[in-house]
Amino acid sequence: MNISQIMEKMIAFSNGNLHAMNHLMCVWTYAKTIGELEGLDRKTQETLEIAAITHDIACPLCREKYGNTNGKRQEEEGAPLVRSFLADAGLSAEQVDRVAYLVSHHHTYTDIDGIDYQILIEADYIVNASESGYSPENRKNFLEEHMKTESGKRLLRSTFCMET
Repeated sequence: MNISQIMEKMIAFSNGNLHAMNHLMCVWTYAKTIGELEGLDRKTQETLEIAAITHDIACPLCREKYGNTNGKRQEEEGAPLVRSFLADAGLSAEQVDRVAYLVSHHHTYTDIDGIDYQILIEADYIVNASESGYSPENRKNFLEEHMKTESGKRLLRSTFCMET
């Protein structure tokens, strides 16, 4: 499967949840943009984009099982779901493992072990900040403490008209 086919499959998996579909499209767009601006190699870029598309795959299960979409629960439930979801995607075992790892860590901002991981948290944060109306102080703190890519920093500043 290519990225568009994985996106189509994830939209179908969202089962008509427009918020979920819009969220994954926005996170994917920011992740794709940051990755390209940072000059990722083709395989890392593809892995990042697949992780961005599937990062919230556990949300429906978490809503049903726990009554909420708590980030830690998403991380706990996400890896097996994404492995099953990508089983027929024609990806290498290594790539599926990495996507599962990223999905199961996308709310953990410590011990970030790769540029794909860093960009995923940056992209997801920008979208969450927009959707949830995070305060200017929250955005400034995230920028100073967690943003590492220059492209992600520029996009966060531009998105929220933050001074440099």
